[in-house]
Amino acid sequence: MEKNQPHSHALRRGRVSLPRQAYLITTCTHQRLPLLNSWSPARCVVREMQSLENDGWVSSLSYVIMPDHLHWLFMLDQAQLDAVVKRLKGRSARAINAYLNRRGSVWQQGYHDRALRREEDVRSIARYIVANPLRAGLVNDIGKYPLWDAMWL
Repeated sequence: MEKNQPHSHALRRGRVSLPRQAYLITTCTHQRLPLLNSWSPARCVVREMQSLENDGWVSSLSYVIMPDHLHWLFMLDQAQLDAVVKRLKGRSARAINAYLNRRGSVWQQGYHDRALRREEDVRSIARYIVANPLRAGLVNDIGKYPLWDAMWL
């Protein structure tokens, strides 16, 4: 277990995969390195999220890619939650390492997930997700931050 995620084992307790359930996942880069702070490495993550959607595993609702982590809101379709995250992290890590001409871990072990309750307003959660760059002070206008999307646009 990594020092930066001392409780990653606790995140797995009670994790379930329900079809047509909305999930919000958050996953961080290894040692919170800002590996996603430029366009091309971040687009490696976007391409993998799109691939998961194209293959019928998820329906993406919203995401934001920050320099050292990802927030992704999606509906689970024909896959298990752990399989979705494993494929996302594995394939994007290979692509990022190839692009950056580096070796080693890209993502921290584990991830945080939250199944949304039916009564929760998915759009307000999506707005909260895409506003992360504003709250982090990366931009003053979300339109100037290129690494987010929401299905309602």
